Amino acid sequence: MRTDSSPGTLPAREHLPATDAGTPVLDVVIPVYNEEKDLRPCVLRLHEHLTRTFPYAFRITIADNASTDSTPQVAARLAAQIPEVGSFRLEQKGRGRALRTVWAASEAPVLAYMDVDLSTDLNALLPLVAPLISGHSDLAIGSRLNRSSRVVRGAKREFISRTYNLILRGSLQARFSDAQCGFKAIRSDVARVLMPLVEDTGWFFDTEMLVLAERAGLRIHEVPVDWVDDPDSTVHIVKTATDDLKGVWRVGKALATGSLPLDRLGRPFGDDPRDREIQDVPKGLARQLVGFCVVGALSTLFYLLLYSAFRQFSGSQIANALALLVSAVTNTAANRRLTFGVRGPGGAVRHQAQGLVVFGIGLALTSGSLAALSAATSSPAHSTELAVLIAANLAATVLRFLLFRVWVFPERRDEQPIAQPYPATAEPYPATARQYPVTTQQYPATAQQYPVTAEPTTEPYPAGTQRHASAQPYPSAQPYQQPWPGDATARLQPVRPGDTDPRDPR
Repeated sequence: MRTDSSPGTLPAREHLPATDAGTPVLDVVIPVYNEEKDLRPCVLRLHEHLTRTFPYAFRITIADNASTDSTPQVAARLAAQIPEVGSFRLEQKGRGRALRTVWAASEAPVLAYMDVDLSTDLNALLPLVAPLISGHSDLAIGSRLNRSSRVVRGAKREFISRTYNLILRGSLQARFSDAQCGFKAIRSDVARVLMPLVEDTGWFFDTEMLVLAERAGLRIHEVPVDWVDDPDSTVHIVKTATDDLKGVWRVGKALATGSLPLDRLGRPFGDDPRDREIQDVPKGLARQLVGFCVVGALSTLFYLLLYSAFRQFSGSQIANALALLVSAVTNTAANRRLTFGVRGPGGAVRHQAQGLVVFGIGLALTSGSLAALSAATSSPAHSTELAVLIAANLAATVLRFLLFRVWVFPERRDEQPIAQPYPATAEPYPATARQYPVTTQQYPATAQQYPVTAEPTTEPYPAGTQRHASAQPYPSAQPYQQPWPGDATARLQPVRPGDTDPRDPR
């Protein structure tokens, strides 16, 4: 998996290469809390299915969420008996917390999870992770609401599930069909960038992850599943629904205020023809043209309405000047914010002053057209005046766009983005985490900074967690793998000395 991306962006998706038998491609996490009865048959059944059908090396990780029964002992025995099974214990509850902690410690390029009751038929597991292995998609989810899905469950849960997904569609404009199905997978390179933005540590973790991924433009693959409801489920429906609605409000507010840096999840897709750059076309020209046309159409309509209103008590020249002045101020403000993406009060007065100069040019064109019409006929009809003004405004619009782009809101080419290895909104590392050394060496151009030296660590698990002694150890992390900011259980991973060599073609 390539990791040669600049800070804040994702590398182009690639098909994962075939690896050694001992290196897991897939890590399936099973979060459990007091599941001493169901854990062993679940793991045995999943292990048998993966051994028989999955063509890559895999691992099954049991994430114990502070269970108070004999679940930890059952997990430890399974880890001792089966080489592909690992045991992981957290002292705090929360499915989201368990997933992000285990995913952060795993070196597998594809990360998945499923509920311990195995309500989802395991035949959907390979179709779930195949698009991630091939590089086609970033995330994959199982859907019980697809037309080809076969679902057996009570009317109460069916109603709650469909209502919840309708709320997501109406409030957060979600386009994925099923946010609550406990059957999901994600590429690890995506998880490292996406997880720091996900705040929830409980059941809303899935929904928040999917909403942010979708808003960032990541590709989500849906797999129709066969699903049978577990009548002995310990999920508290009322409390879970209440927490989910609170999460919907929090995420919706964050998206509305723009406080989430979703631009950090940008990915240079590369293989999609729609994402390829066209030579000799300035960057952002197509988007600016669309925005300018929309603003221009609304401004023209606003101008015509003002002209018709002012014409009731003034001559055509005065009505045209007043209507054009008011619409020009509005047009400059709208294009400043919507078309050219200029935010904040900085330079607003200068932009309006330059916009008035552009207005003067438009006034000269339209006034000249009206003067020519008056010279041609002494009493032109009102409809004729409007037709002449529309034609003159079309010519003025083309000139206005060129002046806006080149003079009023020119593209800043001399500013280089500041490389930030972590999102600006991320929480600081805990006091127990190791700090990067002061001495750093920067790659040429915009390459990400990496420490020249880093103290190696033999503890692959995040601080504050325990692992059974008999469980299979996690191999060392891949080079350049960084912990997820904001996660109090994360720890910095070492890098190889050779990774700091600027002559290294990687």
